[in-house]
Amino acid sequence: MATYAGNQTAAYRQQAILTAPPGRLVVMLYDGCLRFLFQSAHAMREGDRQTSLQRMRRAEAIIDELHMTLDKERGGEIASRLEGIYVFCKRHLIEARIERDAGMIDKVCELLGELREAWATIAA
Repeated sequence: MATYAGNQTAAYRQQAILTAPPGRLVVMLYDGCLRFLFQSAHAMREGDRQTSLQRMRRAEAIIDELHMTLDKERGGEIASRLEGIYVFCKRHLIEARIERDAGMIDKVCELLGELREAWATIAA
């Protein structure tokens, strides 16, 4: 029974992604990134380096996707500024990993959380 419920949940989530408009997809990416960063910071505080690094890599992959899909021609100055923010976030996460500083992850979460809220407003 649990497998059936799990399959239904996964199917529903997949359908939501496949039918979501582009703005909503961006919000979903931010949500996933923020979830992984929160998990990474929590694991780092608990001393679970392996989990922290794994979650951080997943968040970085989402940041990379957001960065790589920027349309710099159509996005103009906004795309350029977002690119700078994404580069800053990646650099900050590298430093967090090296220094084992969960507070640095929290700072990236704050910044991306603000962007997430802006995208949610636009997508609504």
